[in-house]
Amino acid sequence: MYRWLLLILLLLLAGLQYRLWFGEANLRQVWQLEEQILQQQVENQQLAERNQRLEAEVQDLKRGLGALEERARSEMGMVRKGETFFQLIEPEPEQPRP
Repeated sequence: MYRWLLLILLLLLAGLQYRLWFGEANLRQVWQLEEQILQQQVENQQLAERNQRLEAEVQDLKRGLGALEERARSEMGMVRKGETFFQLIEPEPEQPRP
């Protein structure tokens, strides 16, 4: 009697172990999904920080003319009346002659 009970329990344990390691949603898949979740959380954090920087820049541009002027000077070459614009051109490196 006990042998049959022990045999049934062992078969049940083996079946559960099989499902745990090789069945649908096994441990390997769970570990992979956890790794993907961690990677996505890192990416989300980076994007959230980028969004905060962009939001701060937008607020700065909305509020102050100084930031707007700085951006116009650096990106569009703005020059105020009475200022002199100097453009420095780097010489090209000399090419060795064949």
